[in-house]
Amino acid sequence: MSLLTEAIMGCIGLALPPVRFEVSRQDIRKYAVATGQRQARFLAGDEAPLMFLFSVLMPVLPLEQLREDGHFPDNPLLPELPLKRILAGGSRYQVHRRIYPGDVLVCRQTLVDIHEKQGSDGPLIFLVFENRFENEAGEPLVIEHLTRIAR
Repeated sequence: MSLLTEAIMGCIGLALPPVRFEVSRQDIRKYAVATGQRQARFLAGDEAPLMFLFSVLMPVLPLEQLREDGHFPDNPLLPELPLKRILAGGSRYQVHRRIYPGDVLVCRQTLVDIHEKQGSDGPLIFLVFENRFENEAGEPLVIEHLTRIAR
């Protein structure tokens, strides 16, 4: 018997409104220092490390809006699931072009797949999100497929 109801499966294809942002040299430099980057091109802000894009999707919230564990509220695309523990399942990237200061990016986030598997300790629900970073002309720069696992 599947845990995936029609309501859950109906969430496939839902997307958040696009997020537009300009990449600044200073933001790249701050990220590089904060994450211990060692390459001169990152420390000088000449190019953004790939994971710089992850920080763009994290909301800046007042402390009282964070969850009790200190994390920000979960992704609004995450449907109500019968399994409540949500784990990171990894990311896969397609890099079409590097990110430079002055680039204006548009991020589009979509829930692209939901499927169920039987694990050794019980059922697992896999949710796959596509984070598509494009330039303003719609050309892809980086596409991330992010998997979350409910157990």
